[in-house]
Amino acid sequence: MPLAMNREVFITCAVTGSGATQDRSPHVPRSPAQIADSAIAAAKAGAAIVHCHVRDPDTGKPSRDPKYYREVTERIRDAATDVVLNLTAGMGGDIVFGPTEHPLPPVAGTDMAGASERMVHVAECLPEICTLDCGTMNFAEADYVMTNTPGMLRAMGSMMTGLGVKPEIEAFDTGHLWFAKELVKEGVLAGPALVQLCMGVPWGAPDDLNTFMAMVNNVPSDWTFSAFALGRNQMAYAAAAVLAGGNVRVGLEDNLWLGKGQLATNAQLVERAVTVIETMGARVIGPEEVRKKLGLTKRAPKAR
Repeated sequence: MPLAMNREVFITCAVTGSGATQDRSPHVPRSPAQIADSAIAAAKAGAAIVHCHVRDPDTGKPSRDPKYYREVTERIRDAATDVVLNLTAGMGGDIVFGPTEHPLPPVAGTDMAGASERMVHVAECLPEICTLDCGTMNFAEADYVMTNTPGMLRAMGSMMTGLGVKPEIEAFDTGHLWFAKELVKEGVLAGPALVQLCMGVPWGAPDDLNTFMAMVNNVPSDWTFSAFALGRNQMAYAAAAVLAGGNVRVGLEDNLWLGKGQLATNAQLVERAVTVIETMGARVIGPEEVRKKLGLTKRAPKAR
């Protein structure tokens, strides 16, 4: 399809992620207070959406403890700076297999939970958006599989729809988009959908431009998409996403560096993305415009 550059772009900042980055940069936030502060700083820098995981405050390791999500949510909602909240629902689908000759039972690092348990923090915190990793894939490490079966995705997607929380479909390969379209066709998810194209994550879609355009060309024309790539290609993909008609994601979940030898903060990555977008002649839009564009409703978390 011909390129149609997006002239009104929103930025998502992926604040901390669940990767083992907590000891690689002092700027990776760990505690709920640090995560919320970093999200608010990103919003002040121009991010309309903040995408949040949580971590154990002491170790920095990824967590899905609902109390941490609630604290992050309350701190962000109580801030003077407005921002759209996007909470991950990707935790709880991790299988780490044993040695190749004895893969079962699964070994340390495995974290498999039911659909309701994976969604409990979303039901309590009521963010505008939560993520739906729309498929299973080998994920970076030798024996780790990110597991999201069709049945699990239908169950979680139905819960999101019932809660009035918009799913952000995380597509790591073209097959994930294929299944996302099936979920909309079945009525599990409402259309038009919101998609994040995840490029360069081993072993999903590589971040070359031919593969990227194959992903873009598989997104229905009435859907909204953003895109990102890992590491040094993060800012290049900010430009590529806008040129291809999409929106932008940056943040420490995907990249720790502002330049060679220079560790970044989330706010600095957002500021750099704003520069890229505006230099291309597009306009960065804010949270209220994003809510109107995507049909989102801002709500307080459920009472305790």
